[in-house]
Amino acid sequence: MGTLLLERGVPLERCLEELCLSEPDRIRTAHEQYAGAGARVIETNTFGANAVRLARFGLENQVGEINRAAAQLARTAMKGKDVAVAGSIGPLGISADEASARGIDRAHCFREHITALLDGGAELIFFETFMDFEELALALRVKNEVSDALAICSFACAAEGRLPTGTPIVEAFGKLQQSGAKILGVNCMNGPRAMVQLLERVPVDYLLAAYPNAGYPKYHEGRFIYHTAPDYFAQAAREMVAQGARLVGGCCGTNPAHIRAIASAIADLQPVKSKTVRIATEPLPSRSRAQELAGEESLLDRIGRGQRVIICELDPPKTLVLEKFFAGAQALVKAGCDAITLADNSLAILRVSNLAMGAMLKERFGITPLLHLSCRDRNVLGLQSELLGMAALGMRHVLPLTGDPSRVGDHPGAASVYDVNSVELISIIKRLNEGFSHAGKSIKSATRFVVGCTYNPNARNPDAQVSRLERKVAAGAQYAMTQPVFDVRLIKETKRRTAHLNIPIFVGVWPLLSGRQAEFLHNEVPGIVVPDAVRAEMMGSEGAKGRARGVELAKEIVRAIFSEYGGVYLITPFLQYETTVELAEFARSL
Repeated sequence: MGTLLLERGVPLERCLEELCLSEPDRIRTAHEQYAGAGARVIETNTFGANAVRLARFGLENQVGEINRAAAQLARTAMKGKDVAVAGSIGPLGISADEASARGIDRAHCFREHITALLDGGAELIFFETFMDFEELALALRVKNEVSDALAICSFACAAEGRLPTGTPIVEAFGKLQQSGAKILGVNCMNGPRAMVQLLERVPVDYLLAAYPNAGYPKYHEGRFIYHTAPDYFAQAAREMVAQGARLVGGCCGTNPAHIRAIASAIADLQPVKSKTVRIATEPLPSRSRAQELAGEESLLDRIGRGQRVIICELDPPKTLVLEKFFAGAQALVKAGCDAITLADNSLAILRVSNLAMGAMLKERFGITPLLHLSCRDRNVLGLQSELLGMAALGMRHVLPLTGDPSRVGDHPGAASVYDVNSVELISIIKRLNEGFSHAGKSIKSATRFVVGCTYNPNARNPDAQVSRLERKVAAGAQYAMTQPVFDVRLIKETKRRTAHLNIPIFVGVWPLLSGRQAEFLHNEVPGIVVPDAVRAEMMGSEGAKGRARGVELAKEIVRAIFSEYGGVYLITPFLQYETTVELAEFARSL
């Protein structure tokens, strides 16, 4: 329905679901044309008519009105016809972690959506294009609480037959069937050929639905254009039936012409009751190649052996004058640093790629890089590509970050992507370590990333920070690095609050250079708190005097850290690496 409406001239910025209220004739015509083409099941124009998605258009308070109108519209259009009306329900468009952070009750959102559709006359509920098994299971559970109406549960799944979590789709089908789903299916993501390949992996133990896209689209002047011919699609539909599909339709890019071709092509076919299931013959992802590539020793292994670990941050340069950076990195390692951690355009300020700088550190000087990876600048595809590049270069240590928004940096007009947040990115890296991409596809050779996360002990609500740290560890984080700490008491407090997680924590240490810098950090840099007593002590201290006093305060913090932890995270202020060198030598000498 969505791509059909866009093809017919509805602007991209319009809320397609709202057209059920403002342009009902347009929607009614589409329903009638699909039914006239031979459809026996039509879907309401409500895929994104939940409170979360409608909020993007300021329509979150019209969930009931839009869904009831959509269902009534479809029922009226099908009056006197032997056509069932299915209430279309898509995913909320946010992760469980984001919903929790925003205080969104996902169950309530689904209940509101489902109830309104049923009130409007929908005869069955079609959950479609879900990729998260837990979200679909939640939606189905809510439906069961509301009504015994028949439910179709359909995933968007790659041809390999695995969901992004790694769950085989057949396993997901079995669980949903036990929970009351009557029809299990797959839709979107794949064209007709890939859909057949996916169905080859699924036994006919279920009533199966198959709704492929009309091939792969071309993007032209803001629109997605599909070119798959109806006759080609119809031939593939016959193959889908041969693989056990009982409900056959089309997703993105299909129109009444495709439905007419499908209806004609499969009219003489009988349901398939048995078949040979294609068993994947490719081996499970291997670690042997990854082990060859990833020669770095894990910093966590060093801590596990009782060795002290010193991590030093050195931001990539803002220009192509790289000599000072390389000199600083070598000096830090000589002073006792075990790894150089490189920020990813921190504070949304343009810097040389940390992947490139890390690769040069590793190749030229044998230095272990620890790369930050921000969700701000790349979508899920780009993030995974960056990670696979790191693995190919033999880099293991990574620190996923959500990232500062672009508008606060030196390119305020740049877009912030945020396809996922740091917790979700940690989960993606964990899947790469198991040998699978976010789409569930095998990458042949499992990565061996050592995955970190951030923790801010300075936060006003420490319980919320601990809760978020717990979610990160549950997602796969193996260690944490903190914002700089300037209060010795916070170190013991951090240990007390996080001890139950049993992961190494590298507490951040920033050697202050002056009283003015202390005020700047406290007042202008998010996540940093410089206590009143420290700012008072630094007040008026500038130049060599200020640096000397700042280093002494930092040494006190380092000494306190090593009384609780086996590692420390030294942050180099504005590429002034000489100060961090002194601090690293001190830390190594303790």
